[in-house]
Amino acid sequence: MAMKIRLARGGSKKRPFYRIVAADSRMPRDGRFIEKLGTYNPLLPKDSEDRVKMDVERVQHWLDQGAQPTDRIARMLEASGVRAKTERNNPKKGTPGKKAQELADAKAAKAAEAAEAANAPAEEASAE
Repeated sequence: MAMKIRLARGGSKKRPFYRIVAADSRMPRDGRFIEKLGTYNPLLPKDSEDRVKMDVERVQHWLDQGAQPTDRIARMLEASGVRAKTERNNPKKGTPGKKAQELADAKAAKAAEAAEAANAPAEEASAE
């Protein structure tokens, strides 16, 4: 059975509240889980102690059993010091999209034309 440590959403509309749970990876997000390991309240300030609460011993137990944390849970575990910090690299994140690149190219071409037009009358005047 493939185990995951992940978030299960609770709370009402526009007021999210999450439980940190150990669950079978085939179960739905808010469905059946094996054990509740903690809570996460994203509405609280980032420096609040109550924002993320988890039973670190039980989380470590599930990690030792082979459970895989989701990306968000892995970041929480890194912040709490349970896991070693991993290097992340997303080189495509900073590059502009297709439309933005087209607009930038068009703007550069227009600027080059304007520069050539400004230089052309000066050259003609110096030739005379």
